[in-house]
Amino acid sequence: MKNWNFRLKTGMFILGVFLILGFIAPLFHSGNPLEWGTYTKNLKPSSMHIFGTTNLGQDTFWLLAKSVQNSFIIGIMVAFFATLVGALLGLLAGFKGGALDRIITVLSDSFIVIPYLPILILFQSIMKGREPLLFMTVILIIFNWPWPARQLRSMALSLSEREFINTAIFSGQGTFKIIVKEIFPFVAGWSVANFVNTILVAIGAESGLAVIGLSSNEKATLGTMIYWANQHQAMLAERWWWIGSPVLAIALIFIALFLTMTGYQQYSALRRGK
Repeated sequence: MKNWNFRLKTGMFILGVFLILGFIAPLFHSGNPLEWGTYTKNLKPSSMHIFGTTNLGQDTFWLLAKSVQNSFIIGIMVAFFATLVGALLGLLAGFKGGALDRIITVLSDSFIVIPYLPILILFQSIMKGREPLLFMTVILIIFNWPWPARQLRSMALSLSEREFINTAIFSGQGTFKIIVKEIFPFVAGWSVANFVNTILVAIGAESGLAVIGLSSNEKATLGTMIYWANQHQAMLAERWWWIGSPVLAIALIFIALFLTMTGYQQYSALRRGK
């Protein structure tokens, strides 16, 4: 950690704050932050209510904590499965070549050229905000795995010509073992950076749809928090703590993820150069 650059340290620090807010802080709150009428409406920020209350009688701080939690769950799930599927298929295509490579390449290219945002909007419009967040998560995974697959395929094509790969093949190692033990360590740094970037993409996609009312309105996310604030005229009523807190949270999370991704790339490049 002492060799981490400033970008990586700053990004990890901000992410750490939001992870504590989203996953540790709610453990100290027994109530349901989504329940209406729990507190007096429209209270301004105070020692009892750090970010005040909404005009629905919700504590804005605990609502924000739950929203951060759900947004991160979506982002992490999409990033994990998209990176995992993309890495396995991309490395397999690059290593094996032939018909399998062509099939995986055509499949990934097909998903890359299809714009997923209109499809998400269509499905969300049909479901009218009643679909589970898992539904959106699965769609985001389907449209995000091709990017790491394409990148890692090209890396695997280069690595498959190395002498140590030929040695592993002649020693009788299976395809999966070669991919995991021999090839993946060389692309692990890129995979980590892609994982972080996909979290950003997933949170951004869900938040964007939620703001226009096309996400699950039954769950608290940073996007739906902004949506409900807009629906109840928080900006016109100058309830800045209600609409401002999720907007600021999204901005800071995006900055943190960007700094973490670019900082880790710099850190990884320096390590390879030693």
